[in-house]
Amino acid sequence: MISISGLQKSFGSNRVLAGVDLEVGRGRSMVVIGGSGTGKSVLLKCVLGLVTPDAGRILVDGVDATAGDRDAFLARFGMLFQGAALFDSLPVWQNVSFRLLRGALKRPRAEAREIAIEKLRRVGLSPDVADRFPGELSGGMQKRVGLARAIAADPQIIFFDEPTTGLDPIMSGVINDLIREIVTEMGATALTITHDMTSVRAIADEVAMLHGGTVRWTGPVAQMDASGDAHVDQFIHGRAEGPIAALR
Repeated sequence: MISISGLQKSFGSNRVLAGVDLEVGRGRSMVVIGGSGTGKSVLLKCVLGLVTPDAGRILVDGVDATAGDRDAFLARFGMLFQGAALFDSLPVWQNVSFRLLRGALKRPRAEAREIAIEKLRRVGLSPDVADRFPGELSGGMQKRVGLARAIAADPQIIFFDEPTTGLDPIMSGVINDLIREIVTEMGATALTITHDMTSVRAIADEVAMLHGGTVRWTGPVAQMDASGDAHVDQFIHGRAEGPIAALR
């Protein structure tokens, strides 16, 4: 579903992506791991067209991501942002149905509200939450609202940016389970970036390690512990000593 080849991106003298090659299969859940500042978020932004690569090619379902109707291209994506990124001034249902109230996906207001309530139910929130404001919700509830918004338009591809950041272990487990269930039910293709190894093991089909501007290793999550790559081994076990520390 997503094919990335030779992707490069620099910001001034800082070379963030130095030739990334990555394949994400249709209906598969790929998790990209790597330290802070290794370019994981830049990678997502390049796929979405929020950042223009210096070189390389990105194909989505066989089509160049930089060509064609931009609105139609973005309509295929859903996104769960780090920290949920809800609009404080809008009630929950309008946050969830934000894309359905405007643009190419616009629906009648009453229909958009019904869809929002249905998606809230899917993530374990009752209909009475719909008319509350984000500031009235706990962090875990806000994250669920963000997940409901990500799936509101039934996207073919969903990006998850650090989905469990700031959550306690129990709520992190709830969010991981929801992500796994929803992606499987929808048959969606998922691309997640995270530092949380518990999330990786819970939601990944495949894992890619991004370091030094390239993908050092990629493979099934079941093979991650036996990757044979010292960078992967150090990262997944959180060791202070190793090749990553030596490069800092």
